Order: sequence, then structure tokens, then C-alpha cells
Amino acid sequence: MEDTKRGMSFKNLLLLGFGFFGISLVWPLYNAYVPVFLKDFNLSSTVIGFIMTIDNLFAIIMLPLIGVMSDQTRTRLGRRMPYILIGAPLAVVTFGLIPLTRAIQLLWLMMLNIIFMNFFMALFRSPVIALMPDITPSEYRSQANGVINFMGGVGALLAYFAGKPLYDKSYGLPFYIGGVTLLLSQLLVVLFIKEDEKYKRKSSEKMKFENIYKKTFYELRENMRDVFYSKEKSLLFMLVSILFWFIGYNALETFFTSFVKFNLGIKESTGALVLGFFSLTFMIFAIPAGFIGAKLGRRKTMSIGLSIVILVLIFAFFVGVSLDNPSLITKVYFALFAIGGLGWAMVNVNSLPTIVDMTVEEKVGGYTGLYYFFSMAANIIAPPLAGLFIDYIGYNTLFALSITFLTLSLITLQFVKRGDIKAQ
Repeated sequence: MEDTKRGMSFKNLLLLGFGFFGISLVWPLYNAYVPVFLKDFNLSSTVIGFIMTIDNLFAIIMLPLIGVMSDQTRTRLGRRMPYILIGAPLAVVTFGLIPLTRAIQLLWLMMLNIIFMNFFMALFRSPVIALMPDITPSEYRSQANGVINFMGGVGALLAYFAGKPLYDKSYGLPFYIGGVTLLLSQLLVVLFIKEDEKYKRKSSEKMKFENIYKKTFYELRENMRDVFYSKEKSLLFMLVSILFWFIGYNALETFFTSFVKFNLGIKESTGALVLGFFSLTFMIFAIPAGFIGAKLGRRKTMSIGLSIVILVLIFAFFVGVSLDNPSLITKVYFALFAIGGLGWAMVNVNSLPTIVDMTVEEKVGGYTGLYYFFSMAANIIAPPLAGLFIDYIGYNTLFALSITFLTLSLITLQFVKRGDIKAQ
């Protein structure tokens, strides 16, 4: 196995990519079909919308905590693996039980299962992602994150394309096959990726959970001090940039299909396909975006990517208000959003490496948790904020809101002075 201290092991990254592939496969299936299942219980759309934010609530609470806790953990397998070994199988079981709880038609049982499934997914998500900087030196982390994002994109696309024929045969099949795929993908990570020996506990040593607990909350407090009280504000500005750009992106993602249907007379399925092109070009360009970040610098690459997405949305807005031909608008949107996906790859692929390269090796999990705290907080803020503007002003505010927050993120990004490749 190639020494990751000297270079980037593509074999290890591909194996780790399967871990991200499995996670990315499960969430689209969950988001696509669970709201439909919940309608069986005569719940309002508002209540269903709240239930569907449970994963984000768990994420903003648990991911920073679990990330730091995994930094402090020492076992014979390493510091990340125990969380994967516990969380992944339990997540698979509860994910597979979702269609069965629908069949039983007991709402309390369905809710209990959903809550536990989201808890177990949050238990191992940060440790899986933190393995990337663990096994990859600083100068290769943008490229490595590109490989992982590519694998995640493959998982999401597979969920959309394979999920439909499976669901048409039996509504439980996507959950059963998706669960097995998640389990196998995490097993590949556990079996074939070896953590650094310095994070492993010898068989003669005892692991004291009390010490882990104390160190976890001490490090969590220190991480928050790094964000808000450090004299040098690069970490704060980077996290605020992440919050802003995900608010802009999630607002558009949530209401774009409604916008094209009710404002432009374009079918919602066509709008979804436009977003699909955005995701497809993001996936294709994920690996090149990592190499561009390593060559030009991460902040510069993210700034270029944000500028591309902002320009795409400005053009898309003016096309929507100036043209009366839905067919022509659709064609232009396909082209514009395909370009937008390229810019979005330049932003996303380089953001996590920027965060983790602001800290030391021993705190990578905690900083990974900070990244997910701010990105998931955006998922909670964006939909109701965008919905409020749409309700009171109209659908044309959607692009304006997204452009505003993406522009704010571009501005705050310019105050980031750290996070590029560390000297080895």
C-alpha cells in the first residue's frame, strides 16, 4: 500500500469513495419516498416538511460532537472505525424497516424508526468523511475530495435512476437494496483502509470512556473558540461563506421545480431534469476541480466557481423574465445549469480541504464536524426563508435570494487567508 505520507493513494481513496457512495445512495431514496409514505397517515405537508428536517437537526447537533469524539477515541482498530462499525449496521437495519413500518400503519412506530435511522446515520458520517484528510497529505486533499465527491455523485445518480424501476416493482425494494449497498460500502472502508498506528490502542491498554468524554467537550469548546475568538478570522469567514452559499443553493434546489411550473409554465419533471444536469456536470467535473484547486489555490478556485454560478443565475433570471417561449427557456436552462454544475464543483470540492487544513491532524474530525454544522444549518434556514419571500412577494424572488447569498459568500471568502496547501 502506498504511504499516504508521501503521496496520494488512489486505491485508498477509491475505497473511501465507496463509503461516501453508500451514504449518498441512501439519502436521495429517503428524501424521495419517505414523504410519500408519511402521506398515508394524513399528515399535512407542513408536518411532513418538519419531519424531513430531522436529519438536518441531528446533523447540526451530532456531527460536530461525533467528529471531536472520534478525534479523542483510541481503539485497536483506530479512532474512526468503531463509529462506522456501530453506526452503519444499525442505520441499515432502521433504513430497511421504513417500508415495513409503512405496511404496519402505526405512525408512532414509523416516527420512532425514522428518528433512530437519522441518529445512526449521524453517528458515522463525520468519521467516514474525516478519513479523507486522515489518509491524505495536505497537497493532495483537493484532488482526494474530488474523487470522493465523484463517487458520491455516482451514488446519488444511481439512486434516482435505479430507484424508480425497483420502487415500481415493490416500494420496499429501494430500501432493502439501498441498505445492503450501504452496509457493503462501509465494510469495504473498515476492512481495507488502515488507520495510522498512533491512533490505535494496544491490546494491553484500557480505553477510559470518561477520559474520552472529558476530552471531547474540552476540544469542542476549543474548536468553538477557534471559530469565534481567534484573532485571525479565516476559519470564521470560511464557515460563514459555507453557510451563505448553501443557503443560496438549497433555496434554489428546494423551489426551482415549483418556480418553473408556476412561473414559467414548464413541467416540474422538466425542472427536475434541469437540476439533474447541474448534478451531472458537478459529478463529472469533481475530480478536475480538485486538481484546479491544487494548481491555482483553493480560495481562488472557489471564488471563480462562485462567480460562475452567480453569473449563470443572473442569466437564468433574465432569460425567465424576458422570454415567453417555455421550450426555448428550457433549452437555455439546460445549457446554463450544466455550466453552473462546473462552477459548483470548483466550490464544493475545495471547501472541506480548506477547513481541515486550518488545523492539526489531531483535530481533523472536529473541524469536519464544524463544516457539516454550518452546511446543514443552511438546509434548515434556506427553505422557510425562500418560502417566505415567495409567499409575500412572488417566485421571481427565488433567483434574487440565491444570487444575494452566493454574492455574500463570495465577499466573505475574500477574507479567508488560511487553508491552502500546508508546507510538508
